[in-house]
Amino acid sequence: MRTAVAAMVVLVVATAAVVVAAQEKKFGTALTLTEATRVSDIYANPERYNGKRVQVQGPIVDVCAQMGCWLALGSDKEFQTIRFKVDDGVIVFPMSVKGMNAKVEGVISVETLSVAQQIAKGHEHAKEQKTTFDPKTVTGPKVEVMIKGEGAVVF
Repeated sequence: MRTAVAAMVVLVVATAAVVVAAQEKKFGTALTLTEATRVSDIYANPERYNGKRVQVQGPIVDVCAQMGCWLALGSDKEFQTIRFKVDDGVIVFPMSVKGMNAKVEGVISVETLSVAQQIAKGHEHAKEQKTTFDPKTVTGPKVEVMIKGEGAVVF
């Protein structure tokens, strides 16, 4: 009897693992890092991570509606996100992944944007998202942190 129950438990666990693996969607290159870096740690010290390869995990809070070329991942800190940007056409993320979770890998890029650069990006983002952008919201230079994407697993 115990052997039958143990066999049943093993079968249920194995089936659950197969179902979870089947629901994963892989994009780009395979993930190789074994530990995830918290988004809040990257923002706390961006220069420390600039040019370094990282893995980040979080909820997908936004997707590029125009070309599927980026994901915005939520942080472990409220109201903080990081953009995972891929070269146009290399990976195309469907809008249906919004609200799912992702584990992504890539290289951190830290850049200081001028007012003019922020305004141009704001207008571009508004066009992609079919919203409006108010240039008066830009008050000075801003440090932009993003991940130059290599690979992602969405689940």
